[in-house]
Amino acid sequence: MSKSYRHGQILKLIRAGPIFTQEELARELKKQEIQTTQVTLSRDIRELRLVKTREGYAEMQAEEAGPQFRILATEFLLDVRAAQNLVVLRTAPGHANSVAVALDGEEWPDIVCTVAGDDTILVIAPDSITATRIRSKLLALLKT
Repeated sequence: MSKSYRHGQILKLIRAGPIFTQEELARELKKQEIQTTQVTLSRDIRELRLVKTREGYAEMQAEEAGPQFRILATEFLLDVRAAQNLVVLRTAPGHANSVAVALDGEEWPDIVCTVAGDDTILVIAPDSITATRIRSKLLALLKT
């Protein structure tokens, strides 16, 4: 397993529910067939900037956030279309990446992932109903 994959799985686990100890985190990773040592896990926790709280491990808030998605969307989004479980966003040329990064930062639970080009963002949803809901949410955001 690569380090970035392991980091992604750790983040997924702590976002999904409370994990209070490194031992508990190691057990959950082992269920996903990810073997790790206590030293590696400690380093991962430090690199991911995780902190212990009463509710379990949590991510520290970013010190420096980029522009808010709402601002970028109202400025650069030109079109929003749903196609099956996909939502296609058209932006002004050269702005798809920054809009996609801001959308990823919003961590909408309905979005599986985004892929950005120069002026197009592909938003992947788990199903067509969810894609339609995402499209409606985006259009409502643009109207405000």
